[in-house]
Amino acid sequence: MASAEAASTPKDSSKDVSSNGRIFLTNEQLRQALKSGTIDRPIKSLLAVERPLKFGDYKWDDAAVPDGPTWIRIDLKSQLISVFRAGYEIGTAVIVYGGDNKETPAGRLHILAKARNHRSSVYDAEMPYTLRLTNDGVSIHASSVRWGAATHGCIGVPINFAERLFDATKVGDEVTIVPASTPQQAS
Repeated sequence: MASAEAASTPKDSSKDVSSNGRIFLTNEQLRQALKSGTIDRPIKSLLAVERPLKFGDYKWDDAAVPDGPTWIRIDLKSQLISVFRAGYEIGTAVIVYGGDNKETPAGRLHILAKARNHRSSVYDAEMPYTLRLTNDGVSIHASSVRWGAATHGCIGVPINFAERLFDATKVGDEVTIVPASTPQQAS
Protein backbone atom coordinates (compact mmCIF):
# COMPACT_ATOMS: atom_id res chain seq x y z
CA MET A 1 0.00 0.00 0.00
CA ALA A 2 1.04 3.59 -0.23
CA SER A 3 1.97 3.49 3.45
CA ALA A 4 4.78 1.07 2.66
CA GLU A 5 5.96 3.46 -0.04
CA ALA A 6 5.83 6.33 2.42
CA ALA A 7 7.82 4.29 4.89
CA SER A 8 10.50 3.18 2.47
CA THR A 9 11.08 6.10 0.15
CA PRO A 10 12.77 9.37 0.99
CA LYS A 11 10.60 12.44 1.08
CA ASP A 12 10.75 14.63 -2.00
CA SER A 13 9.08 17.77 -3.22
CA SER A 14 6.43 15.85 -5.19
CA LYS A 15 4.67 14.96 -1.97
CA ASP A 16 3.35 17.60 0.38
CA VAL A 17 4.00 16.47 3.96
CA SER A 18 2.13 18.76 6.26
CA SER A 19 3.08 19.50 9.85
CA ASN A 20 0.39 17.11 11.07
CA GLY A 21 2.21 14.02 9.77
CA ARG A 22 0.20 13.44 6.60
CA ILE A 23 1.20 12.99 2.97
CA PHE A 24 -1.02 14.64 0.39
CA LEU A 25 -0.58 13.17 -3.08
CA THR A 26 -0.66 15.34 -6.15
CA ASN A 27 -3.54 14.86 -8.60
CA GLU A 28 -1.12 13.09 -10.97
CA GLN A 29 0.09 10.70 -8.24
CA LEU A 30 -3.50 9.92 -7.30
CA ARG A 31 -4.39 9.28 -10.96
CA GLN A 32 -1.40 6.93 -11.37
CA ALA A 33 -2.21 5.06 -8.15
CA LEU A 34 -5.80 4.53 -9.28
CA LYS A 35 -4.72 3.46 -12.78
CA SER A 36 -2.14 0.97 -11.47
CA GLY A 37 -4.57 -0.53 -8.95
CA THR A 38 -2.47 0.52 -5.96
CA ILE A 39 -5.68 2.03 -4.61
CA ASP A 40 -9.24 1.41 -5.75
CA ARG A 41 -10.78 4.76 -4.82
CA PRO A 42 -9.62 8.34 -4.33
CA ILE A 43 -7.93 9.16 -1.05
CA LYS A 44 -7.20 12.50 0.57
CA SER A 45 -4.07 11.72 2.59
CA LEU A 46 -1.75 9.01 3.87
CA LEU A 47 0.02 8.82 7.18
CA ALA A 48 3.64 9.94 6.95
CA VAL A 49 5.52 6.87 8.15
CA GLU A 50 9.08 7.95 8.89
CA ARG A 51 10.74 4.53 8.69
CA PRO A 52 9.83 1.05 7.45
CA LEU A 53 7.44 -0.70 9.82
CA LYS A 54 8.65 -3.93 11.42
CA PHE A 55 6.66 -6.83 12.86
CA GLY A 56 4.57 -5.52 15.74
CA ASP A 57 4.82 -1.87 14.59
CA TYR A 58 1.89 0.31 13.74
CA LYS A 59 0.97 3.95 13.34
CA TRP A 60 -2.42 5.43 14.21
CA ASP A 61 -3.45 9.06 13.94
CA ASP A 62 -7.08 10.01 13.56
CA ALA A 63 -6.73 13.50 15.07
CA ALA A 64 -8.65 16.11 13.08
CA VAL A 65 -9.95 13.50 10.62
CA PRO A 66 -13.64 14.10 9.95
CA ASP A 67 -16.37 11.52 10.35
CA GLY A 68 -17.12 9.54 7.24
CA PRO A 69 -17.12 6.05 5.78
CA THR A 70 -14.44 3.74 7.17
CA TRP A 71 -12.82 1.11 4.99
CA ILE A 72 -9.85 -1.20 5.35
CA ARG A 73 -7.28 -2.28 2.75
CA ILE A 74 -5.11 -5.32 3.47
CA ASP A 75 -2.20 -6.03 1.15
CA LEU A 76 -0.99 -9.58 1.76
CA LYS A 77 2.14 -9.18 -0.40
CA SER A 78 3.43 -6.18 1.55
CA GLN A 79 1.91 -7.50 4.83
CA LEU A 80 0.27 -4.16 5.57
CA ILE A 81 -3.16 -3.12 6.70
CA SER A 82 -4.35 0.45 6.08
CA VAL A 83 -7.46 1.94 7.65
CA PHE A 84 -9.19 4.91 6.02
CA ARG A 85 -11.91 7.23 7.27
CA ALA A 86 -13.47 9.83 4.97
CA GLY A 87 -10.59 9.22 2.55
CA TYR A 88 -7.82 9.84 5.12
CA GLU A 89 -5.54 7.02 6.22
CA ILE A 90 -5.85 6.84 10.01
CA GLY A 91 -3.93 3.65 10.76
CA THR A 92 -1.41 1.26 9.28
CA ALA A 93 0.32 -1.82 10.68
CA VAL A 94 2.32 -4.88 9.74
CA ILE A 95 0.16 -8.01 9.71
CA VAL A 96 0.43 -11.78 9.77
CA TYR A 97 -1.97 -13.84 7.69
CA GLY A 98 -2.93 -17.37 6.64
CA GLY A 99 -0.35 -20.03 5.98
CA ASP A 100 -0.36 -22.63 3.21
CA ASN A 101 -2.71 -24.91 5.16
CA LYS A 102 -5.41 -22.19 5.49
CA GLU A 103 -4.95 -19.25 3.15
CA THR A 104 -6.46 -15.84 3.73
CA PRO A 105 -9.22 -15.13 1.22
CA ALA A 106 -8.76 -12.20 -1.14
CA GLY A 107 -11.46 -9.89 -2.40
CA ARG A 108 -13.96 -7.34 -1.22
CA LEU A 109 -15.54 -8.37 2.09
CA HIS A 110 -17.49 -6.64 4.85
CA ILE A 111 -17.34 -6.82 8.62
CA LEU A 112 -20.08 -9.31 9.51
CA ALA A 113 -19.76 -9.19 13.31
CA LYS A 114 -17.59 -7.77 16.09
CA ALA A 115 -16.53 -9.35 19.39
CA ARG A 116 -14.27 -7.53 21.84
CA ASN A 117 -13.34 -10.70 23.80
CA HIS A 118 -13.71 -13.59 21.36
CA ARG A 119 -12.33 -17.06 22.03
CA SER A 120 -12.07 -19.49 19.11
CA SER A 121 -13.85 -22.76 19.80
CA VAL A 122 -12.04 -24.36 16.84
CA TYR A 123 -8.48 -23.40 17.84
CA ASP A 124 -9.07 -22.86 21.60
CA ALA A 125 -7.34 -19.48 21.40
CA GLU A 126 -8.05 -15.95 22.53
CA MET A 127 -8.78 -13.61 19.61
CA PRO A 128 -9.30 -10.16 21.13
CA TYR A 129 -10.97 -7.41 19.12
CA THR A 130 -12.35 -9.75 16.47
CA LEU A 131 -13.83 -8.34 13.27
CA ARG A 132 -15.44 -11.34 11.53
CA LEU A 133 -15.19 -11.24 7.71
CA THR A 134 -16.51 -14.62 6.55
CA ASN A 135 -19.09 -17.14 7.71
CA ASP A 136 -16.37 -19.75 8.25
CA GLY A 137 -14.61 -17.55 10.81
CA VAL A 138 -11.91 -15.63 8.94
CA SER A 139 -11.43 -12.43 10.92
CA ILE A 140 -9.13 -9.56 11.72
CA HIS A 141 -8.02 -9.82 15.36
CA ALA A 142 -5.20 -9.10 17.79
CA SER A 143 -2.33 -11.52 17.41
CA SER A 144 1.35 -11.95 18.10
CA VAL A 145 2.74 -10.23 15.02
CA ARG A 146 6.26 -11.56 14.58
CA TRP A 147 8.48 -12.85 11.80
CA GLY A 148 7.61 -16.40 10.75
CA ALA A 149 4.15 -16.34 12.32
CA ALA A 150 1.03 -17.29 10.36
CA THR A 151 -2.66 -17.74 11.09
CA HIS A 152 -5.36 -20.16 10.02
CA GLY A 153 -6.62 -17.66 7.44
CA CYS A 154 -7.20 -14.70 9.73
CA ILE A 155 -5.40 -11.37 9.64
CA GLY A 156 -3.42 -10.83 12.83
CA VAL A 157 -2.59 -7.29 13.97
CA PRO A 158 -0.79 -5.87 17.04
CA ILE A 159 -3.10 -5.72 20.06
CA ASN A 160 -3.03 -1.93 20.55
CA PHE A 161 -3.77 -1.45 16.85
CA ALA A 162 -6.55 -4.07 17.06
CA GLU A 163 -8.24 -2.17 19.89
CA ARG A 164 -8.18 1.10 17.94
CA LEU A 165 -9.39 -0.66 14.79
CA PHE A 166 -12.22 -2.32 16.72
CA ASP A 167 -13.37 1.04 18.09
CA ALA A 168 -13.10 2.77 14.68
CA THR A 169 -15.17 0.25 12.70
CA LYS A 170 -18.73 -0.99 12.57
CA VAL A 171 -20.55 -4.00 11.15
CA GLY A 172 -20.91 -3.50 7.41
CA ASP A 173 -17.65 -1.59 6.87
CA GLU A 174 -15.78 -2.70 3.76
CA VAL A 175 -12.53 -4.67 3.85
CA THR A 176 -10.53 -5.18 0.65
CA ILE A 177 -7.92 -7.93 0.78
CA VAL A 178 -5.36 -7.78 -2.03
CA PRO A 179 -3.78 -11.21 -2.70
CA ALA A 180 -0.09 -11.93 -2.20
CA SER A 181 0.25 -12.82 -5.87
CA THR A 182 -1.76 -12.58 -9.03
CA PRO A 183 -2.49 -15.74 -11.06
CA GLN A 184 0.28 -14.77 -13.52
CA GLN A 185 2.81 -14.45 -10.66
CA ALA A 186 1.81 -17.75 -9.08
CA SER A 187 2.49 -19.86 -12.20
